[in-house]
Amino acid sequence: MAKKIVVTGMGAISPIGNSVEDFCAGLKAGKSGVSRTSSFDTDKFSVKISAEVKDFDASRWIERKEARKMARFVQFAVSATAQALKQAGLVDDAPGAKIKSDPERTGIVVANGIGGFEVISEGFNKLLNAGPDRMPPLTVPMMIGNEAAGNISMIYGVKGPALTQVTACASGADGLGQSLDLIRSGRVDAVIAAGTEACITPFAIGGFSMLKTLSTRNDAPEKASRPFDKDRDGFVLGEGAGALILETEEHAKGRGAKILAEFAGYAATADAYHITSPDPSGDGMARAIKLALKDSGLKPEDIGYYNAHGTSTAINDSTETKSFKIAFGDYAKKLKFSSTKSMIGHCVAGGGVLEAIACILAMRDGFFPPTINLDSPDPECDLDYVPNKMQTGVINAAMSGNLGFGGHNGVVVFKKYS
Repeated sequence: MAKKIVVTGMGAISPIGNSVEDFCAGLKAGKSGVSRTSSFDTDKFSVKISAEVKDFDASRWIERKEARKMARFVQFAVSATAQALKQAGLVDDAPGAKIKSDPERTGIVVANGIGGFEVISEGFNKLLNAGPDRMPPLTVPMMIGNEAAGNISMIYGVKGPALTQVTACASGADGLGQSLDLIRSGRVDAVIAAGTEACITPFAIGGFSMLKTLSTRNDAPEKASRPFDKDRDGFVLGEGAGALILETEEHAKGRGAKILAEFAGYAATADAYHITSPDPSGDGMARAIKLALKDSGLKPEDIGYYNAHGTSTAINDSTETKSFKIAFGDYAKKLKFSSTKSMIGHCVAGGGVLEAIACILAMRDGFFPPTINLDSPDPECDLDYVPNKMQTGVINAAMSGNLGFGGHNGVVVFKKYS
């Protein structure tokens, strides 16, 4: 029999709270993390809103000297990881404490789609305005996407594989899946699995705006992210990080850890269709859902909640609805879905792990996170998307799926641990 892979720790940095419990409270309250962008002057931009992480103080988790050498996305990842490791009982509170599991049998997989955009922008500005000799010396090591995994490795003395997963907006789910496979392979006993993003910058907002993918509902930011609503006009760019500690059941029990959930299954597919748009037939994501169910040993009827990708774009939400109907058949009409992006925006690689955490919290506390701003459902999106207010109920298994530019689809499955 295959070994069970379990979750023993969680950490969250999000637009609605900088801890797992604050994030959970925000989900239950239907709190919007979207507001007027404060990190740069948006006067010349058609999009003036985003879902920024508020009141973030990296020094709560990272030594100030070290934090100054990290891009924002790395600070997020390290901070979420610190929370998860503490909950899992894998680090002491002493400054500079190293991981208490075998460092050579512990791995790291961090999902990141874009890297240090603010570092790249600063470097280009210095290059263009002052010349190459005035570029910040740490431009390259701070901007590259693998630096989140690298910093976590150095801080906690983790010496197993330290990998980075990049599949655009599917990175979070795929990073979790790669972590699952790494443990199942027997190469490691435990993995720090995280997803992180911090790309609310002029360059990113400008680039996504040119693709006509972002909401321009600047007069009502908190109403801008409205997945599955007929009046949706694009997604809201978010930022943040989530982290999970994954272990074999044997390893977790051997050290007396509290087990939060079982990570039961994962699958990934590719659409082979278009560089930015999902296959409108819904086949790619439907296949990923079916394969993830098969990997977990569960039937469609075993799933109590599905956290949708639900970006609030016209093509994603209707296509995803088709995927659910194909994958779940008649049961799709009975299943509860929702998009937490309605509250936290689209956090790219960070979103997939935060959404997985939302699934685990939903199982733990017996609630269905709402899709806020779902005031006038799109007729093509006619499933139960838990409009506007959370609902309560027993959830024994939950799924989360992400789609990414390039046609990437990733789906993860979690179960209550027994």
